[in-house]
Formats: sequence, structure tokens, C-alpha cells
Amino acid sequence: MKVDYHIHLEEGPYSLSFVEKSLKAMEHKNTGNSPRNTKEWLVQAMDQMSNRLAESEYSKWWLDFYLEEALAKGIKEVGIVDHLYRFKETRAYFEKYMDLTSDEIGAQQAQWLDKVMVRSLDEFVSFIQSQKEIWAERGIQLRLGIEADYFSGGEAELASLLNAYDFDYIIGSVHFYDGWGFDNPELQHRFKNYNLKELYRNHFETVKNAAKSNLFNIIAHLDNIKVFNFRPDETSLIEMYRNVAETLAANNIATEVNPGLYYRYPVKEMCPSTTFLEILIEAGVAFTMSSDSHFPNDLGIYSNEIKNILLNKGIKEIATFQQKQRTMKAL
Repeated sequence: MKVDYHIHLEEGPYSLSFVEKSLKAMEHKNTGNSPRNTKEWLVQAMDQMSNRLAESEYSKWWLDFYLEEALAKGIKEVGIVDHLYRFKETRAYFEKYMDLTSDEIGAQQAQWLDKVMVRSLDEFVSFIQSQKEIWAERGIQLRLGIEADYFSGGEAELASLLNAYDFDYIIGSVHFYDGWGFDNPELQHRFKNYNLKELYRNHFETVKNAAKSNLFNIIAHLDNIKVFNFRPDETSLIEMYRNVAETLAANNIATEVNPGLYYRYPVKEMCPSTTFLEILIEAGVAFTMSSDSHFPNDLGIYSNEIKNILLNKGIKEIATFQQKQRTMKAL
């Protein structure tokens, strides 16, 4: 069985790249379009994008693109987990733990937050819940999740935000170091300010704290700090990998095989790395499958490859979730 438990409906900032990727996603399912780069194609593309913006990501019209992709790729369970920083209700949490004031990156990150934090969490939850029965009638289980940024020391505030909603599962993720969003392409120069081994050590300590927080069902992309290929020799990370794996196993937290960095970022490698994956398996950590897709045509991307990777490593079952209860199902 194939599942995809890490899918986003939209992400800012809103650039021409967002328009291009949205059009590509819609064209992927609309075979009647005029040939590309003709005037007729351009008119159709503008009409499609106008409709996309008018309908919004919280519409059956847009979600149906995801449904059709899941059906085409044989994905049996799909989880939508938009980023917590998308939602206005979470502003105080991010303002407290992000660097929004320093001379170097504060203003830049504050502008970024304003550009991406544009939706309502209530609206997101209500919309996904309203679509579950429709998907079930087509033979696919739709799950409601959230991807929540974890900050050490912010457990109480985060719990207060998350406990207000009936999520099927919660993904914890680490995208920040000392308030710096390390996966922001415009801020990647800051990697040169650090000793990489110590940076990775501190990152994995945060990951371990997230696993011990009792807030999450899954910890996402464990080694995503490698995003821009600033990394020490991997042999120096082995003990850190083992500590993370043992912490996940001890706290009964699952992780994922996530291809997002492989197809969207310079490092061109899945999370976790092959070496890290083997250590996680040895520790008995449970896995689920994901795409980290931000557009419908990427739903289930590399799902066949991920399934085969796990099977070849001796993994026979994957983690699925409903009402925060984990069920292991046969691959």
C-alpha cells in the first residue's frame, strides 16, 4: 500500500514561480489545452490562474486536482498538513521564537512571515474535514494533519494552539536555528557563520527535544539542515544519528522518507540520508511515506521508489494515522 502523509495546499511568498508551478499543476490534468506558447494557450492559462486565485486553495475545485493525482498514482491514504506559519492564529508563537528584530535578518524574516501568514486555521480545518467523505467515496482516506514548527521552550504555547483542533496527526518539524530560518534560500549565506558539526549537533538536539515533547506523531525530514549542501563529513554525524533514532524509538514517534529536498533543493538527497535511514531502521523507528508536495502534480512523487527503498531495507509496514492513533499497515 502507498500513502502520502505530507502534502501542502499552498505556500507563499507569492512570486511568478508560484504562478508557473500552479499552471503546470493545472495543465497536468487538463489535456485539452492549446499548444504551449501560443496566444490561445496564454489566454487559457490566464483564465486558469484567475480561477485558481478566485477559488482559493480551500475549494473542492482545487482539492480535486490532488484527488485525481492520488487516484492516478494508487495512493490509498492522503494527509494534508499545511505549515503552521500559514495561519494568523499562530502569529504570537512565531513572533516570539523567530528572529524578527536583528540587524542582519530580522526585517527580512518579518517581511517573509507577513507574506506567508495569510490564512485562517479554523477555515483550513473545517475545509479538510468537509472533504473526507467525498474522498472516501472515491476509495481514498483523507486525513487532516498539521506541520508545526517546534522551538525548544515553546512547548506550552504550541500545545495550546494544537489542542484546539481535532487533527488526525501532527507533524513536528525544525526549520529554524536560534530564530533563523535555515531553509530560506535568501538566508543560506548564514551557514558560513557556523561550525557545521556544532550546527548539526544543535539541530539534532532540537529534533530530540521535539520527539520528547509529547506533541507530535511524526517528526518530519530529520536531516533537512543539509538543504543547501552545507554539511560536515557524515562519519562525524553517526553518533548524532544514533541518538536521534534512539530518542524517536523510546518515545514511539514515527518519521518519514521525504523526497522534498531531492526534487526541490540543491542537496538533491532525500531525508533521511541512506546512512541515517539504516540507523533509524536498526533502532526500530516506524516510517510513513511522504512527498512534501506543495502542488497537486507532486502528490505521491517518488512513492514507488520510496516503497521499494523501504521494502529492500526489510520494512514491511508503514505508519498511518487517524484521530492521533497510529496503525501499522502492510506496504
